[in-house]
Amino acid sequence: MRTILALLMLVAAAQANEPKRTDVFVSGQEGFQTFRIPSVLVTKSRMVLAFAEGRKTRGNQSENKIVLKRNTDGGATWSALQVIADGGKSSLNNPCAVIEQASDRVFLMYQSYPPGVCDHNKDLAPGYDSERIVRSWLLTSDDDGKTWSQPQDVTRSCKAATEATTIASGPGIGIQLTRGPHTGRLIIPFNEGPFGRWNVYAVYSDNCGKTWQMGQRPPGAHVANSKGGETSLVNEVQMVELADGAVMLNSRSYGGKRLRKTAISQDGGVTWSPVVEDEHLREPRCMASILRYSFDKSTLLYSGPDSSERRNGAIRVSYDEGKTWPVKKVIERGLFAYSCLTRLADDRIGCLYETGVKDSYEKIVFTTFSPNWLTTP
Repeated sequence: MRTILALLMLVAAAQANEPKRTDVFVSGQEGFQTFRIPSVLVTKSRMVLAFAEGRKTRGNQSENKIVLKRNTDGGATWSALQVIADGGKSSLNNPCAVIEQASDRVFLMYQSYPPGVCDHNKDLAPGYDSERIVRSWLLTSDDDGKTWSQPQDVTRSCKAATEATTIASGPGIGIQLTRGPHTGRLIIPFNEGPFGRWNVYAVYSDNCGKTWQMGQRPPGAHVANSKGGETSLVNEVQMVELADGAVMLNSRSYGGKRLRKTAISQDGGVTWSPVVEDEHLREPRCMASILRYSFDKSTLLYSGPDSSERRNGAIRVSYDEGKTWPVKKVIERGLFAYSCLTRLADDRIGCLYETGVKDSYEKIVFTTFSPNWLTTP
């Protein structure tokens, strides 16, 4: 009898730790045909903010709006949808949020494409003044996402004056450094085109988001191709603070092996070591998420498709600042595309990700689980 009781207790504990899923954005509902590109963070007052693009069609530039839902119970129930940025016929893309911890102010960066212009258009213009350019915008909220500022055009702080055409914040989240000589610095990860000739870099602020400036591109982001030109290795990117105050970027692969690309900055995102491939993190060329869970045990988390396709979404854990990822747990065996990790107020982990039955963009769900679940066989 004691053995049976012990087994029942183990089963009950395992079930209590199992991930809990909630649909947040569902295609065809609340005025939008498709939702894509998740971003999620938690404020000091425990408010969970989930951002996405609400799209008229499935196209990357489809008169997209930036939308938001708010949550106060750790991910179970969500508010009605808010449209927090509307560009009319222009398309708004790549929501990327970060919190300034001292003030609890939420910053959200995104980009706008002119009507009828897509990221692969060859006549996209560089610079700041043409009607056919991609612009970068900044919103702020001081009340947990309830209300938002008017959009501020920050293109000149986020985009190179020449060469760069497309730019994209993240997508995903930004970070604020907590140690080292650049403590307090806000960082938004960026990638830039022209299409197919991508570079990655950091846009950062040392005055609580009042002004922003660009860091440098990492070396080794391009390799020679068979046509006598160059192919980019990098694309959509996230960044994470390391235990010594350094910053590591983790980028979607565009060229090279289908492995995540990384580089290290020792000066808070201004300059970088050469880009290398992480042999531990395979991917199907898809945006993924990396998060500092805690400095205790040097715990980093990663979420992304562990497959040659956008499926089999896995959470990985590193205890050595991303050198190895010995722990892996699958949270979605089916379709799994873009994702974004966060740490909840009760220390559980949340993952906002794209999934579906027929295709990977039917809905964006929020899954929560305990750290113990990750390490339970």
